[in-house]
Amino acid sequence: MKKTEIQLSIISAEKSIFSGAVSSVVIPGVAGSFGVLPDHAPLISPLGKGSIVYTINGTEKTLNVEGGIAEVNDGVVTIAVESVSA
Repeated sequence: MKKTEIQLSIISAEKSIFSGAVSSVVIPGVAGSFGVLPDHAPLISPLGKGSIVYTINGTEKTLNVEGGIAEVNDGVVTIAVESVSA
């Protein structure tokens, strides 16, 4: 059976920004944005300045970030951001 959601956690040094189940996430890698769907292969990637876009129940949410690092492993995406911009 194929999974339909992944667990996303977005944190900064100061606080937890988001934690929950999402159907997809687009991450601003330093070499360009990339998408993560359920059953994605494990990876670690530095982030560039850009927008994290994640989908919850068909609704897209956007978070602008100034950099950080992302890890994808076994259905869990953890993103540590340097800072959030307006």
